[in-house]
Amino acid sequence: MPSLNVQIFISAVLGLIVGGLVTQLGDDSVLRADILYSTGLLGSIFIDLLKMVLIPLVFTTIVVGVANLQEHNQIHKVWTRTLAFFVLTMGLAMTVSLVAMNIFHVGEGMHLSMFQDAMANYEHKKLTPSEFLVQFLHHIFQNPFSALAKGEVLPVVVFAMFLGVALIVSGERSKNILNLFKEFLDLVMRMIGWIMKLAPLGIFALLLKLVATQNSELLTTLIEFIVLIIGTTLFHGIVVLPSLLYIFTKKSPLWFWRGSREALVTAFATSSSTATLPVTLRCAEQHLHVRKDIAGFVVPLGATLNMDGTALYEAAAALFVANLAGIDLSLGQQLIVFVTAMIASMGAPGIPSAGMVTMILVLQSVGLPVEAIAILLPIDRLLDTVRTAVNVQGDMISSLVVQELVLKTEEKSA
Repeated sequence: MPSLNVQIFISAVLGLIVGGLVTQLGDDSVLRADILYSTGLLGSIFIDLLKMVLIPLVFTTIVVGVANLQEHNQIHKVWTRTLAFFVLTMGLAMTVSLVAMNIFHVGEGMHLSMFQDAMANYEHKKLTPSEFLVQFLHHIFQNPFSALAKGEVLPVVVFAMFLGVALIVSGERSKNILNLFKEFLDLVMRMIGWIMKLAPLGIFALLLKLVATQNSELLTTLIEFIVLIIGTTLFHGIVVLPSLLYIFTKKSPLWFWRGSREALVTAFATSSSTATLPVTLRCAEQHLHVRKDIAGFVVPLGATLNMDGTALYEAAAALFVANLAGIDLSLGQQLIVFVTAMIASMGAPGIPSAGMVTMILVLQSVGLPVEAIAILLPIDRLLDTVRTAVNVQGDMISSLVVQELVLKTEEKSA
């Protein structure tokens, strides 16, 4: 019996191949409709199972992770190094994006009038940067029970961090409660192991439907932009992030990919870093040997704040829209895009195509027509697969780097 990693890889390849064959069937084909219905149902069940354990997993891992770190006086070390590395990787991702767009000038020669119908049907809500900041802060500080019920990850992360610190400050009185959270976390991880047995089928179904439902005419029209986004995202994932991993930890990129491929394939298929979170944690702890307290803090936080692929995409898309509109953005305006894309990507929920929501803020920051976002909607699902995989890759590499930095600090203080 092949390992789960091999099964997932085979399923992904088969999904892409069969999806390509399904596209050859006519839109009126009964067989095509039946295949898309069946795969849609199977893919939805797999994602829903992952979402079922998502909030319990995030809540317990953050509480236990923070409590364990605080217990060893490490919370400040981990917190500062985690945020610093998140900012570093997202900054490098957007630099790659903006440099590539300035070199290749993708979108020049095309005109927004080509997509007038799509833009006319798109509705948006305008937000100023200050309104976005207020809305973002309001979103993360809210009733924890409401956030738990709605499945909103970032407010759950914030509340769990406070609770983890409170458990340690309470000392021995809260020791039994902390042990209860640890036992509950073990139960959740056991459930994830069961769900992952369905991963090959789920990933096959998701990729088949993704390939079979793309708009080929629009893909052809925007092929240069698609190639640039995929190319720069892969460059960041294959060159930049592995280089940082080697610089900080001396770990081989091949070693990392062997240990993380299960999570990367799942992220590619689901286009959701939060839905992939159970698999990401499993890979970080069991295959990459990141300590549970560090992985339990860095990975869930990264699933909501560390969005390298999303930041890269939003920066490139802003310049693409500017080229379509015939607007030449100055260096200062591009720096505004840089900063705004970083903030917006941090505020994007880890769900499929979530970056399209925060993209509005990026376009507005330099006066670009937000209606142009409709141009990107039909191709966003395709691009989302690659950038989500890089988002998840960044979370796992961050946990390895943070662990290495913390261990070096411990050795120096010993």
